[in-house]
Amino acid sequence: MPGLDGPRPPLPEWILECYEYLRSHADERADEVGSGRSIEYEAAVDSLSASRKLMLEREDAKYALARLLERGYFYEVGDELRVTMPDQDCCRNN
Repeated sequence: MPGLDGPRPPLPEWILECYEYLRSHADERADEVGSGRSIEYEAAVDSLSASRKLMLEREDAKYALARLLERGYFYEVGDELRVTMPDQDCCRNN
């Protein structure tokens, strides 16, 4: 395990798969602040839980979302999760 001032360990592959899944299922939005992709938190949990590919229980979906929020893959605005568009290689290097 890295030291306190070392880099964070990478996210598990299944959590990165959740990110890719949600990013592809998020809706396009355009508002006064800008544009991007977003999904409501509960819709994200429902979508991850219903995915036959991911096969997650609700608590696993919530855990994955918490990790993705902590790492900045999403940010919250009210009940909405907005996708942070990363560099192409970020998902494999974080």
